[in-house]
Amino acid sequence: MDDHEISLLSKESSSSSSVVASSFKWILKVVMSVIFVAWVVFLAIYPGKLGDGILTNWRAVSSHTLFGTTGSMFLIFSGPILVISVLASLYLIISGEEKVFTKKKISKFPRFRLWTFPVLVDGPFGVVSAAEFLGIMIFSVFFLWAIYAYTMRDLDLLDLFHVLPKDRSMLLLEITGLRFGMIGLLCMVFLFLPISRGSVLLRLVDIPFEHATKYHVWLGHITMAFFSFHGLCYVVAWTVQGRLLELTFEWKATGIAVLPGVISLVAGLLMWVTSLQYVRKHYFELFFYTHQLYVVFVVFLALHVGDYLFSIVAGGIFLFILDRFLRFCQSRRTVDVISAKSFPCGTLELVISKPPNMRYNALSFVFLQVRELSWLQWHPFSVSSSPLDGKHHVAVLIKVLGGWTAKLRDQLSNLYEAENQDQLLSPLSYPKITTCVEGPYGHESPYHLAYENLVLVAGGIGISPFFAILSDILHRKRDGKACLPKKVLVIWAIKNSDELSLLSSIDIPSICPSFSHKINLEINIYVTRQSEPLLEDGMVHKMVNPSVKPRSNGCPMSVLVGTGDNIWSGLYLVSSTIGFLLMITLLDIFYINKFNITAWWYKGLLFVVCMVASVLIFGGLVVVFWNIWGEKAGEVEANGHDKVTMNGEELHNPSEELKGLNTEEDIQSLITTRYGTRPDFKEIFESLNGKWGSVDVGVIVCGPASLQSTVAKEIRSHSIWRSTNHPLFHFNSHSFDL
Repeated sequence: MDDHEISLLSKESSSSSSVVASSFKWILKVVMSVIFVAWVVFLAIYPGKLGDGILTNWRAVSSHTLFGTTGSMFLIFSGPILVISVLASLYLIISGEEKVFTKKKISKFPRFRLWTFPVLVDGPFGVVSAAEFLGIMIFSVFFLWAIYAYTMRDLDLLDLFHVLPKDRSMLLLEITGLRFGMIGLLCMVFLFLPISRGSVLLRLVDIPFEHATKYHVWLGHITMAFFSFHGLCYVVAWTVQGRLLELTFEWKATGIAVLPGVISLVAGLLMWVTSLQYVRKHYFELFFYTHQLYVVFVVFLALHVGDYLFSIVAGGIFLFILDRFLRFCQSRRTVDVISAKSFPCGTLELVISKPPNMRYNALSFVFLQVRELSWLQWHPFSVSSSPLDGKHHVAVLIKVLGGWTAKLRDQLSNLYEAENQDQLLSPLSYPKITTCVEGPYGHESPYHLAYENLVLVAGGIGISPFFAILSDILHRKRDGKACLPKKVLVIWAIKNSDELSLLSSIDIPSICPSFSHKINLEINIYVTRQSEPLLEDGMVHKMVNPSVKPRSNGCPMSVLVGTGDNIWSGLYLVSSTIGFLLMITLLDIFYINKFNITAWWYKGLLFVVCMVASVLIFGGLVVVFWNIWGEKAGEVEANGHDKVTMNGEELHNPSEELKGLNTEEDIQSLITTRYGTRPDFKEIFESLNGKWGSVDVGVIVCGPASLQSTVAKEIRSHSIWRSTNHPLFHFNSHSFDL
């Protein structure tokens, strides 16, 4: 058999395996969609008589199995989301590590997309896309329907109680409170799904955690509103009856235990009040610390309603526990800071060591803790480096805005001073920066590569992720990798010209010497608080303090992250889920049934203990082997690559490519700086009508809420009134707002 025949056989085998993989992925998509739709439909009709009848029939069929009555509730309310999670893990394993965008996958004509068309741009919800608006409408209809359905059932239910007319209204009030609590539980089914940072479900639908947090905020407001109405109805009824204190401190063995419900509600109200926008913005630490009361909220909710009703919300909480334990394991490792430096504008850059086998994309972000500043505070930062910049590091830019970042700046200043008097300091007194890292998290696919035309809009430090995007595109252009963007317009609004020094974070000629021939790049900078340039502005982007290397005994970031290796994260999910089902079944057979345990609150506590123990024991075993594998795989891969330089850059010598190229002139020609003005987005978008024509344009915005609203409003107006030969702009936000 000659080489030609071998090559043909290899291509046929590859094509055949690709067809099989695509077919299997399609089957998984259909199965997950059917399960999800059936589950959502059941939750939607549950408040009505039809839903109640379905649940009654299901309990009659399944309650006599090994899982018991509680198990039957768990299987119908929480089981579907866990099954979808397991199938989603399998889907991601088959899909591979990175989604590649090609021209074949991109429409030739501009295409309207629900996720990128802003419908609401002002108001309490912020910028809301058409898809999100549709979701809000569906939830609103569900709430109205649930209230109506429960009201009709309650009126019929009153006829079954033989009570005096004067007690009828109080009974109706208590039943109404019960129904409000049930609607709150149905909301809580979804409450914990958006805040699982490495959730396989978020990765499946490609919704990053920084976007999903607002869904958690919306659901949190709604959930606590219904729980508050639930408690208020009982408070009013019991006050009228003169039994408020007596019933408030009641803790019954069989039935609802009131006191744990009161404790859970108080914890929920504290979290709710301190999570309001004003408190989050001005008193973030108060919001952060009170939100740790979620443990009290969940545990005492289980004690309040017992295992039977708690199993309704257990699925989402179990997935959150999985994610939280993995984050805890990853964050225990102290991570090396390869280099640190300060820019003239006061912004800091940290280059952090990572294992070569840890994947991320240019749209990722990390949570950072510096132990010299606080052992409790974690702060999110977008990465400013591309994964193609090097396998051994990730960089973040940090603007000094509050107390924590100011302390970090002071610590870095101490490092500069210590380097200058290195011989005079003892090892014990030498300043340190001891970091711990969670992540990286973010989009499953690098969607910035899905557009041939890009507009990147940044406000201040919002330029940070765009350095990563530009670096990613330039590396791909240089190396001939799949990369759709051909035209990129960067719009950067800054307050003062000293922020221009941040441009030194990316060395465009070094990455791609012939960039001007491979990509049409424009950078428009607006300096809003200066009417004219200062004398030193011409060189300010080159003025950067030298890097320092903090002394550390740490190591690279841990590979234990939900967005990491798909196989290991899938094994972690499956083993923990099987372990939980096994533990709850054995507990039911050998303890609850054998010893006739009937106390609702105690069974609820045992249920929560099984959830946590299954993750710690079964999931923990997988985490141990995952960590060992990650360290060995990282060592093997590191031995085959060059190490990192002082500045965190992979060894790359572009000198041969730079010969004969006037890179300084090319760089200056693509940058336009305007003083004393703000970007006029109407004018900017209109100017692109004739230049770019009828194409899809991805607009990515990173900056304050006001900037996002301004850009979204202009995109909405342009999209509604656009001509067929004009571009269709797609709004994408890359801002993180807790």
